[in-house]
Amino acid sequence: MELHIRPMCFEERKYAYEQSSQLMSQTGSIGRLRGDFGSGGMEFWTTWEDHQKDLKTDAFKAELDDVINALRSEEYGLLKDRRSMVSFARREPDSAFKGNYTTEYGFRVDTKEHALLIRCNPQQGDYNFYCFCYVSKWLDQHIEEARKDIRFIDSGYNELFRLPDGEQITVTLSTDEKLDRTCRYIDETHLEVGRSIYHICEFAERMERNGNTYAPKEPPLPPKCLTLLPSSGDIIEVTRYEKGYRPIRKREAFETQGGRELFVDTSNKRMGVTKAQEAAMLAGSLFGWDTPAARPKNYDENGKAIKQKDRER
Repeated sequence: MELHIRPMCFEERKYAYEQSSQLMSQTGSIGRLRGDFGSGGMEFWTTWEDHQKDLKTDAFKAELDDVINALRSEEYGLLKDRRSMVSFARREPDSAFKGNYTTEYGFRVDTKEHALLIRCNPQQGDYNFYCFCYVSKWLDQHIEEARKDIRFIDSGYNELFRLPDGEQITVTLSTDEKLDRTCRYIDETHLEVGRSIYHICEFAERMERNGNTYAPKEPPLPPKCLTLLPSSGDIIEVTRYEKGYRPIRKREAFETQGGRELFVDTSNKRMGVTKAQEAAMLAGSLFGWDTPAARPKNYDENGKAIKQKDRER
């Protein structure tokens, strides 16, 4: 069986963990296969958990068996045994990311109608893989919609800020106690805060009624920005969570270095992008979105990296 397999992109990684029932419904989550290779690294033990039984058709079950068997074969080897998993992952460095406790590796396998997100952890003593199965068109549609970001408003429906899907807010209670909560995009007017789902206006009204305030835990990354490529000074466009960049064709108006800087600054200000966000976006596009350099909080207002001692102070 020939498989269409690639490393998971940054945004897909969130869906290789357990989701709320609302998100499972919207993304077409069929179920989850969990397995490990035993103490010797050569066994194969699995358990299945249903998410939406009506989506687990006979055709899907046959297809899943074919995919798992192919991944256990010599040709692929990702699920053959623990050592083969490590070898496969090393050949795909873009698959590595920081999981909850250790470095994990994520892959996506696509069939005609389904997407399998496989999160691998080749550590002895842990489950070695989780395979989350989705109806691909539902999953991809939700990921695309979530790129609009989560809107946070006040009770008068005035927008306060937007937050990328999966990032955290800090809620400051009337007692000054601070609570960090992960937020997920549901649709344009609904969000998930922690384990609760709200209409965006309902959340604002409840916070105001209780005397609470809320803000992003960290300055978020913008969807896009312009910046200068350090090696050449050329203008490039960076898209959040995408590897690399898109060159912007030069114009006579900014042929000089000063002209290019002014064009970038003016464009970013128009989009509400700060210097710190611009620096973090450039670092993420070049070195990966998991690196600390891709976090705006690690830069000052001029886009200069803050030294570790200064951050600690």
